[in-house]
Amino acid sequence: MGNRVSRRTVLIGAGVGAVALAGGGYLALRNLPAGTVEFVQPRVLESSNGSLKVKLSAGKVSKSVNGKNVTMIGYNGSVPGPTLKVKPGDVIEVSLTNNLSKPTNLHTHGLFVSPSGNSDNPFVHVMPGETFDYRFEIPTEQTEGTHWYHPHMHGEVASQVFGGMYGAVIVEDANTPSALDDRVLVISDSSFNDDGTLASPNMMQLMMGREGNFIFVNGQIQPRGEFTDGGRERWRIINACVARYLQLEVSGANTQLLGLDGRKLPTIGEAGSFILAPGNRADLLVNPNTDSVSLNYTTVAHPDSMGMGMMNGTSQTFENYPLFTLNKKPDNGKVQIIDYVLPTFPAEPDLRKSAVTGKRDMVLRMPMGMGGMSGGMAGQFTINGEAFDMNKINTVVAGNTVEEWTLVNKTTMQHPFHLHIWPMQIIAVGGVPVTDVRYQDVVTIPVNSTVTVRVNFRVHTGKTLYHCHILDHEDLGMMGVIGVATY
Repeated sequence: MGNRVSRRTVLIGAGVGAVALAGGGYLALRNLPAGTVEFVQPRVLESSNGSLKVKLSAGKVSKSVNGKNVTMIGYNGSVPGPTLKVKPGDVIEVSLTNNLSKPTNLHTHGLFVSPSGNSDNPFVHVMPGETFDYRFEIPTEQTEGTHWYHPHMHGEVASQVFGGMYGAVIVEDANTPSALDDRVLVISDSSFNDDGTLASPNMMQLMMGREGNFIFVNGQIQPRGEFTDGGRERWRIINACVARYLQLEVSGANTQLLGLDGRKLPTIGEAGSFILAPGNRADLLVNPNTDSVSLNYTTVAHPDSMGMGMMNGTSQTFENYPLFTLNKKPDNGKVQIIDYVLPTFPAEPDLRKSAVTGKRDMVLRMPMGMGGMSGGMAGQFTINGEAFDMNKINTVVAGNTVEEWTLVNKTTMQHPFHLHIWPMQIIAVGGVPVTDVRYQDVVTIPVNSTVTVRVNFRVHTGKTLYHCHILDHEDLGMMGVIGVATY
C-alpha cells in the first residue's frame, strides 16, 4: 500500500505526520480480516442536576484481538473507558483507584478547569493500591465539544495510553442538536507479544514514537454497524494514539468539519481529507449518500530526512484502510429527514487585537540519528535546552495576560505541541500569517520550522505542563512546567 495525501487535506495546526513503526507484535495490521466485529460505543455516564460522580478503576483488561486473547490495561475493565457526558457548569467527581503495578493519575485533556489541587493536576501521583478523589469544576463558559481523559504520570504516560487507558469527555450545551445519531470514535493503536502481553518499544520506537500493529476504533478492529436511511450523524473522533498521525476521510457520505479540539472552526465546510495529530479531536457532520459509509485511514508520509522509518525494518503504510464501516439498515423504509441546524458557537476572541505582555521562544530538540543516541537518550529530548524536571518551574507567567509564543522545531521530525488548560490561537505557520481565528490545544510544528501562537492566561492559576504530544517524547523529557500566578 502506498502513501497519498489529497490536495483537499486539511492540516490540523500545521505539518504532516510520522510513518508507522510497527513493533514486535504477533500479527501485522494488514493481515486482519475486515468487519468481523459489531461496532459498539463506550458506556456513557451522563451528568444529572449539575453533577457527575464516577468511579474509575485502572487495571488489567482481558480481551480478544483478531481471535487471540490479549491483556491490555484500561478503566473499569474496558478499552476505552466510559464516556463522560456533561454540560457547562457541571462538576465531575472522579474516584480513581489504581489497581496497576505502577503509579498513575488523570488528565482531562481539553477542559478549561483548574490545574491545581485535586483538579486537572498532573503532579498528583496515585500509587498502586491507592484511591484519589478528583473534582473538576467545568465553567459555564466551556462551549460544547469533544475532549478526552488519559493518564499523565511522567515516565509512564506512553505505556499506559498505549496499553488502553483513555476515554471521551463530551460537553453538550443548549446549542447541541439532539435530532441525530451521535457516535464517539476513539482511535488508538497497540502491539502485542506472542503471549498476548503488551509489547515494549525498542530504542528506535522510543525515538520516533511508538506506533502499534493494531489500530482500534473503540477498542475494536474494523468494526461494522448500521445507519438509518436518510439519517444524519455526528461523529466525535479522538486521536488517542501515542504517536500516530491520522489522515482520515469519510467515504460514502457528504461530510462537514464542525470543530477541532472542541473549538469552533472559523468556516464550516466540506471536510474532504483531514489530518489529526496525537491528541487532536474532530467533530464531523456525516450525511450518508450511499448504502455503505466508512472512515478510511491513510498513512501520513514521514518527513524525516534520516530515513529512520526504514531502520526499524517493519514499517507499514496504508491507503484508504477502512477503520470502521456502516451499512444502511435493510428494509427500514425512508425516514423523514430532519432539518439539521448547525450548532451555534460564541465568537472566539481574536488575540491579535490584544496587548501582548510577553514574547517567548519554545525550542524543541532531540537526538539526531544513531550517533546522537550513543550516550543514551536521557536528557536529550528538551524544550529550551532543558529536559523535564517536576521540581522546577521553567516558565513563569502573570495571570490574566496575553503572551505570544514562537514554537521552534530544531529537528527533522515534526512535533505536536500541547499546552494544558489554556487553548492556543494560531497566529502564523512558518512565518506565514494565519488570517482566520483558529484555536487548538495541540498544534503541530513542521520540520525545522516555527508556529506562532498567542495564549490568554485567564481565570486559572497554578502550575501545569506544556509538552510534545508524541507521548514517548514527553516521557523522555520534552516537557516543561509553567507557573501562572496573580501579581
